Amino acid sequence: MPDARLQILFVVRRYGPVGGMERYVWELTRELVALGHDVEVLCERCHGEKPTGITVHELGEIAPKPRWLSLLRFGSRAARWLKRNPRPQSVIHSKERLAFHDITTFHGPPFATVRTRAWWKNFSIRVAMQLYLERRELATARMVVPNSLFIRGQLAECYPEYSHKLSEPIVPGVRSIFMREWKQPPPDGGIIGFVGTEWKRKGLELAVEIFRQVRQQRPKLELWVVGPAALEVQHLFAEFDGGYRLLEKREDVWDLQRQFDVLLHPAAKEPFGMVITEAMASQARVVVSDVCGAASEVIAASGEVVGLQSSAEIWAAAVERQLRIDVAPPVYARGWSDVAREYEALYRRLHSQ
Repeated sequence: MPDARLQILFVVRRYGPVGGMERYVWELTRELVALGHDVEVLCERCHGEKPTGITVHELGEIAPKPRWLSLLRFGSRAARWLKRNPRPQSVIHSKERLAFHDITTFHGPPFATVRTRAWWKNFSIRVAMQLYLERRELATARMVVPNSLFIRGQLAECYPEYSHKLSEPIVPGVRSIFMREWKQPPPDGGIIGFVGTEWKRKGLELAVEIFRQVRQQRPKLELWVVGPAALEVQHLFAEFDGGYRLLEKREDVWDLQRQFDVLLHPAAKEPFGMVITEAMASQARVVVSDVCGAASEVIAASGEVVGLQSSAEIWAAAVERQLRIDVAPPVYARGWSDVAREYEALYRRLHSQ
């Protein structure tokens, strides 16, 4: 029956809205329950109030370091639990390096990209074990879901023997539509937003240089930096006499995004970048690097994708173009219910095999 109730067991070490991958699981499981399915979660610990309608099984936390050993221990503990509590009718959906799942989702680049480094840098038990666990995860799964086209391409390149298992990407949703009264920024100002605690990887140094260049034409332009501790990044603004705000880690990021005119995200390495789609949902324009997974979601009416190796001048020109546009961008409207329905279709396909 196409509308039959599904039984789904999720396996994730941290269950709760405590990170990008964890939020993906948190939102997806709740939406699957809303669609009428039976959902269980097997985890080390639930980081938050357990959602209504979801049975959560906590196995206890494991020392996080070394990471490969933590992954191995959690996988063994989860396998023992499943042996004691078999779920023959359930689709097992893993976010971890397991050896008993039906479907797995990749939220980041495959570890196997380390093979592009010099061989002597990979000569360690850590690298060997991570490669073993990753290959085992792919070999076990009947279906592999990347969370972006970027990750799909990397998986196909690193593991061509498993490319037949790859589904189309299922990108994250956004929690809600952040409508605002949109208005064009003034010709001498505007607000550029930067969001990211891992500020080096997400390109804050380049963002500051881009801001400096655009500000030469817009003296009242501001840069709002959300995420990193002020003391960590204050040195990047030594030449500036105002014009920036170091807002540190905030709970009201979504409210701040509604005040951005442009989100600037020149990340050097970004598996997806949910902040990009959330900014587009709040009608902020975006200028992002081409190595962001969410770059595939950026249409011309919403912003620009710039090559990571492009000069600061090219980046600055892209930001200036976005600030000059005098019509509101479209609202990005991909809900978590859309994500759940796409997974529902995959689960049914697996059930029918």
